[in-house]
Amino acid sequence: MHNTTRRHFIRLAVTATALAATSLTALAEDRVIKVGTLKLIHGITPYFYEKFVPAGVKVVVVPFESPTDGKNAVVTGSVDFGIFGLAAATLGGANGEPVVVVGAACNRGMAVVAGKDSGIASIKDLKGKKVAIWPGSTQEVVILDRLAAEGMTIKDIQSVRVSFSDMAPALARGDIDAYVGAEPAAGISLASGVGKIVEYPYSTPTGSLNMVLSTRRELIEKDPELIRTLLKVHRKASEYAMSNREAFVEMAMQKLGQQKASIEQAAPNVELTWKIDDLFLKQAQYYGTQMLDKKQIRQLPDYKTFIDPSFIKAISAS
Repeated sequence: MHNTTRRHFIRLAVTATALAATSLTALAEDRVIKVGTLKLIHGITPYFYEKFVPAGVKVVVVPFESPTDGKNAVVTGSVDFGIFGLAAATLGGANGEPVVVVGAACNRGMAVVAGKDSGIASIKDLKGKKVAIWPGSTQEVVILDRLAAEGMTIKDIQSVRVSFSDMAPALARGDIDAYVGAEPAAGISLASGVGKIVEYPYSTPTGSLNMVLSTRRELIEKDPELIRTLLKVHRKASEYAMSNREAFVEMAMQKLGQQKASIEQAAPNVELTWKIDDLFLKQAQYYGTQMLDKKQIRQLPDYKTFIDPSFIKAISAS
């Protein structure tokens, strides 16, 4: 009887050990994908990825304050993918860094905002005013293009370096007269009654193109299946967030720590997307010429390798 009990115990122990080993192996086999994104409402898509990732894949979202930080994280391998502005991506590509745009991330999400009682009603009215701009951002190139269209240059305004997250508070304090910002800053200024929209600056040939989804060349060469997997998830997450406004607003409130009224003001000015099409390519290349013209880059990226639409084309056809 004692031997039977002992044998039974041994069998249970062996079984438990085997199950534990299997579980550990399964955990070890889980592929962790690190995705960087900006602390902006139009960078919210990765937080929906977990709803659509296949079994055996885990996504870790890493938030960044600036587009350049996000781009550098992709280049160094700190993250596998990054969502940030086209400007930062173009800067990396022009410098010969191994950053590759494999998908779109968002259109719109920009706004020129002024104090409610500032008397600023147009781009021309910014002349001589303190205007917050984040250097190296997509917004910087767009506002320079808009100023040029109005016969102005950056010398006609008092450009003040302010990060996106500090723009709405700076306007509320009276530190600046206006800002060229990213949502939800505009939504915050509108909801608080402090600011007003001067314009949504989408009339340039860049259009409403804003942020992109990028990775590094090495990952494309070593693991193209991972790129396809992530882009399928990105597509589903983008489409889900755009078709479920309530979920979109709730997630943005949770991750950005903003009030519902501010997010609801910002949401209509955001289009989460994923597709690289002919218009995207045309706008991206025009954007590069503007950066070159303004001496923000010394040469254009090699667009044949800097933007790789092949993965998007493949999942579009599936």
